[in-house]
Amino acid sequence: MFISLEGPEGSGKTSQMPLLAEFLSQRGYCVICTREPGGTPISDQIREVLVSMKNQDLRPRTEILLFLASRAQLVDQLIRPALAEGKIVICDRFGDSTLAYQGYGHGLPLDQLRQMLAFATGGLTPDLTLYLDLDVECGLKRKQEAQDWNRLDAYALDFHRRVRQGYLCLAAEEPERWRVINASQGREAVQTAMRQAVTEKLMESQG
Repeated sequence: MFISLEGPEGSGKTSQMPLLAEFLSQRGYCVICTREPGGTPISDQIREVLVSMKNQDLRPRTEILLFLASRAQLVDQLIRPALAEGKIVICDRFGDSTLAYQGYGHGLPLDQLRQMLAFATGGLTPDLTLYLDLDVECGLKRKQEAQDWNRLDAYALDFHRRVRQGYLCLAAEEPERWRVINASQGREAVQTAMRQAVTEKLMESQG
């Protein structure tokens, strides 16, 4: 099973992922955790370009091509081989981030982005997407307090609002794949909701 975690900045995806992986491992599943952009040596080099505050002049079209290059490498080198071996892959962001950030956020054509995504991933989409929803002001405040600030965080507040709205639109379009979780709850409540969603999907897939 391929599980992606999505959400606006500061939604808590990154800290929740290892807890979810541990839960699944304790139940006998072999779990691989990865992230986007990144996840392989080549993809991590591309990540450095994307998140660096030195690259404020990076244009939206350049940005999307870099994200797609990182993703293509990750899919071919790590995700597809792991799935072929019967492992569960949990990825901190995947293709839906492109639609939310570059599509809804930057206003790039969604149809073109979907075609580019299909090429970069070879048509791979997650079996389950857990979307941790949070007010953007709250999420950005969390990141500032954690001193975890990068180039993408520094976009205008209206940009982040468009991203969040884009995520909600995407979730509404594919309710069978997406599970929307209120990330303003306490960490334990969020993790419980994530575990429940994954357990239900596993039971469904097993018959």
